[in-house]
Amino acid sequence: MLYWFFVKGFGWIARRRMGPTVHGLENIPREGGAIIAANHLAVIDDALIPITCPRMVHFMGKAEYFEGKGIKGKFKKWWFTSVGVFPVDRSGGNKSLGALEHAREIIEDGHLFGIHIEGTRSPDGRLYKGHTGVARLALETGCPIVPTALIGSDKLQPIGTTIPKKGRTQVIYGKPIHVERKAADEITHDDLRGLTDRLTAEIQKLSGQEYVPEYAQKVKAQLKAQKEAVQAAAEGQSGADGKTAD
Repeated sequence: MLYWFFVKGFGWIARRRMGPTVHGLENIPREGGAIIAANHLAVIDDALIPITCPRMVHFMGKAEYFEGKGIKGKFKKWWFTSVGVFPVDRSGGNKSLGALEHAREIIEDGHLFGIHIEGTRSPDGRLYKGHTGVARLALETGCPIVPTALIGSDKLQPIGTTIPKKGRTQVIYGKPIHVERKAADEITHDDLRGLTDRLTAEIQKLSGQEYVPEYAQKVKAQLKAQKEAVQAAAEGQSGADGKTAD
């Protein structure tokens, strides 16, 4: 695996460009499985954590990264696999269970697993409702969760941009949340929602973001629908104007 080759060999380039200030490294367990649970503002978040964390962090990546065809597709699959990323089908339900099972194995083998609790990037810089997958992993394995705040990455890489601007960011690793291990059939919805909300609140305290009690995916879908409606209305008006001119 080429994880440390890229982090050590090229991490200095990312650090110079993103200028991360790091707090709370003492809160990351020196050994054993744990979850690094963070907010999500930009694509470069998945570089900020590896270049600031003293231990290797395994991440999920959307399945499309691993399904490309041709030389480019094979290269992307090799790249993500080499740096500790494994695929997840983000459509949810049973299709996501395989990825969660793999994440559980990573934790039980004594490694760090990184996850963005919102499930997608924030559309506007605010902190959105967390998904319960991280809580289930913690309860089933009994591992600690390290609430992690990423700050400023959206200013360097706004949505729609590829190459980040040069600037400053912050990564804050909070005090671990310790949980007692439970059998899968003993874990209730209230257990999952309660732990997830507690984790989200800790991240909000660290990041200072405004909290929105909605899933980011739902808000993104609403924004997309509104944009499409405006475009359709504009096209309809344009067509009407054209007929009038005729």
